[in-house]
Amino acid sequence: MNRRAALRLAAGAAAWTQRPRASFAGTAAPFAMAEVGPGIFVRRGVDEDATAENDDAIANIGFIIGDEAVAVIDPGGSRTDGERLLATIRATTGRPIRHVILSHVHPDHIFGCGAFRDLGATFVGHARLRGVLVERGEYYRNQLADILGFDEAGTYEMPKRFVETSATIDLGNRVLDLRAHKTAHTDNDLSVFDRRTATLWAADLLFVQRIPSLDGSLTGWLGVLEGLRALPATQAVPGHGPASVPWPSGTDDEMRYLSTLAREIRAIIAKGGDIETAVETVGQSERSRWTLFDDYNGHNVTAAFKELEWE
Repeated sequence: MNRRAALRLAAGAAAWTQRPRASFAGTAAPFAMAEVGPGIFVRRGVDEDATAENDDAIANIGFIIGDEAVAVIDPGGSRTDGERLLATIRATTGRPIRHVILSHVHPDHIFGCGAFRDLGATFVGHARLRGVLVERGEYYRNQLADILGFDEAGTYEMPKRFVETSATIDLGNRVLDLRAHKTAHTDNDLSVFDRRTATLWAADLLFVQRIPSLDGSLTGWLGVLEGLRALPATQAVPGHGPASVPWPSGTDDEMRYLSTLAREIRAIIAKGGDIETAVETVGQSERSRWTLFDDYNGHNVTAAFKELEWE
């Protein structure tokens, strides 16, 4: 995954560019969040690349409150992003943060870990996340530091609890079902289902309005989405896009885009066409439907072509 693709993981809320900064005393300012269901709070990320101005606050992150404890789902994309999320939680509830769930390896979701490191919370991730963090973690940190500065880039945390297939977390009269998926958006995607509100926190398995970014398997992603659509969820929190969308209809645009790539690439391969032709032509009917299309479609087509030519 190249630097641009690794750090361009973006979605909505342009007002964030005018957000208040941390005070001179080092106290992070809370930010506004959407409560998409009772006790489920989501901060929508900005529809931008990572910049020094936006602190890599470009992913949807948030937390879920139970009767006894809090679970964070993705601690943010930088030191400041994580500190502001922690300040927001403190301003919302006095219940302890017991779990920090890392949905996958990409830096806009995990480089706020440092804010939660000394709270006694258990960091949770996909079973394959350990290996990917060893392989990519410092590379991502160095690339983000080039944009934000080394201290501001923040840091990641190696999970202490790994999910092989599925697991549950009880926050006190609130059970979360965690599912480790086969290779899709990445090879380490983890989703969270809140039984109380029938809310699926899909993270980057679901992009809405902002073009999906492929760092795993095109066919695998389509398969995972089909499986998730069978869940008894009524709404979902995407990794990028609105704070919540109806389920399963919220997947329609993403499935159409991914299916278009698969169909058009297979047609080019069947005619003996090459990857250059695919990059120039595949998916162009989708161009007006997605933000950042020109930045990511070529990368997606390249990755998908390399996968599909070996079918």
